[in-house]
Amino acid sequence: MRTILLLLLVGFTLTTQGKETVVKSPNGQLVVTIDDERGLVNYSVTYQGKTFLKPSALGLKSDIGDFTQGLTLKDVKQSKIDQHYQMTRTKASSAHYVAQQADLTYTNSQGLPITITFCVSDNDIAFRYSLQPKGDSRLSTVIYNETTSFNFPEATTTFLTPQSLPMVGWQRTKPSYEEDYKADMPMTERSAFGEGFTFPCLFKVPNGWVLVSETGVGSNYCGSHLSDYAASSGYTIAFPNIGEMNGLGSSWAGLSLPGSTPWRTITLGTTLKPIVETTIPYDVVEPLYEPSQAYQPGRYTWSWLIWQDESVNYDDQVKMIDLSAAMGYEYVLVDNWWDKQIGRDRIVELNRYANSKGVKLLLWYNSNGYANDAPQTPRNCMNTALARNREMAWLQKLGIAGIKVDFLGSDKQENLKLYEDILADANRYGLQVVFHGCTIPRGWERMYPNYVASEAALASENVNFSEYHAKQEGFELCMHPFARNAVGSFDWGGIIMNHHISRDNKSRHRRYTTDIFEMASGIVLQTSVNCVAIYPNNLQDVPQFELDFLKQLPTTWDETRFLDGYPTKYVVLARRTGDKWYVAGMNGTQQAKTLQLSLPMFAGQTVQCYIDQPSKNGAPCTSVLKALKVDKKGIAKVTLQPMGGIIITK
Repeated sequence: MRTILLLLLVGFTLTTQGKETVVKSPNGQLVVTIDDERGLVNYSVTYQGKTFLKPSALGLKSDIGDFTQGLTLKDVKQSKIDQHYQMTRTKASSAHYVAQQADLTYTNSQGLPITITFCVSDNDIAFRYSLQPKGDSRLSTVIYNETTSFNFPEATTTFLTPQSLPMVGWQRTKPSYEEDYKADMPMTERSAFGEGFTFPCLFKVPNGWVLVSETGVGSNYCGSHLSDYAASSGYTIAFPNIGEMNGLGSSWAGLSLPGSTPWRTITLGTTLKPIVETTIPYDVVEPLYEPSQAYQPGRYTWSWLIWQDESVNYDDQVKMIDLSAAMGYEYVLVDNWWDKQIGRDRIVELNRYANSKGVKLLLWYNSNGYANDAPQTPRNCMNTALARNREMAWLQKLGIAGIKVDFLGSDKQENLKLYEDILADANRYGLQVVFHGCTIPRGWERMYPNYVASEAALASENVNFSEYHAKQEGFELCMHPFARNAVGSFDWGGIIMNHHISRDNKSRHRRYTTDIFEMASGIVLQTSVNCVAIYPNNLQDVPQFELDFLKQLPTTWDETRFLDGYPTKYVVLARRTGDKWYVAGMNGTQQAKTLQLSLPMFAGQTVQCYIDQPSKNGAPCTSVLKALKVDKKGIAKVTLQPMGGIIITK
């Protein structure tokens, strides 16, 4: 990693006139204006001369002082950030972050200082607060709340998912970021449960798009979300509900001093391209420790999605190991109840069998503890340092590749510390970690190098649980590239190839997406260890050309480009691994959609095109692999069938 900080000439990208400070992006198109009229600090944002955020409040209240009013600007320091870094687990393998930084120091009415740092790049804004010790005696503080707000222009519409009430849902495990999105709603639409909206939050402003989220949250702060909209102030940062985790732990945030809050992030543009391609969650954070080994990306099979709890037995897991071996996959995930239904002694035997087939096991764990009532075992293995170290030493001895930890339903700082402790301990034992029933990642791929992905959305299990969500799959998966997956790796949990959501592939409700839609989801939804939810029957009932594609499905990317799309309706992305490009698209609607794609990477070439054929007499679409000629200008015209997809590669 290389970081360069250069002093800038006053007036080049930052100006201070009276009580107003202006910070411009390197290309000058994104402008943040900060003022402290009447002692209240506000910021506003324009892009290409158009308003994207009206004056929005800044500030916080703590036990050492009120930093929401009576503030006086004392100092402005300015610098340039020019940083290169490499990653292996996100949408791009390398990033070049160039931004203008401004550190604005204010004092409150008691003379206590607070510094507000803004980093402004061409399409991203990150800002945070920093506090200093109060004299010699106060080296810590409690943050009670923030006035931080996001005040959008009138006529803005929203694409949001609500924050859940605490201690509801399956065995009182919520909030777990598993609520429905609503699309194109007015800002006045209230959240479903009166708790506001979970990050990331997507807004369509009159002149473009804005994505709001946060990054750099570990044990250092609580996770936040947005309040409901208020006409006078917009949306405000909200802290966790005190009732989360059975009421244990604080809903406030604590800082050691000197200390800084996490970064609030804003990504914007006239199109959705900057939002899909943003790297801001990683640009402003640093690794917290070195990886203990080179963690291997790959694919895994998972019996539980369709075969459910009863499949977590020795014989069925052998079938999944054999399936992974036949497909050339690296892993099998053995889900809940394995300690009861297989037993620890036979897990040793199962692991030995998997290794003989060139496959490694991932094992499921309950995060409990006392936070909820989820009964699935193993329990009480991840909630304390003593239990974790004992369990992880055993996993390391077996050569288990990683763990999936479930039911972490809270954003309280105490629970965010548990995430960090699990990750840090797992790294010492060479274990990768996936989280389910959980919060969104907040820069974690860079902060914690053994972190893989999180669920934090209505994921594939819901396609099993109800026909409603099976019908909603297109809507939901065409939302995530613009929000959930834009800010962090997403374990959706399965490229589903069964036509019916049942073990016999004939009963229960059917899958409403096409085969090519499902295959394209493996490219569009990014995670470095991806689930391909195929089953032994799929080796006979799935066309060979589809199996051949799934056998070589990549999971790590060097570059990502947004090509076309609209949240919840359709999406087309291009991703590159090495020198090979994959273009993948999904149609989440019931109408065919014809697109003219710009594919300069394939200009003048004949490429492979996996695509659906139109339905005949209402029957499910069939798929085909055909040649597609891209013209010399790189333009290709394609049609995505209802709930269908496309994959283009060379």
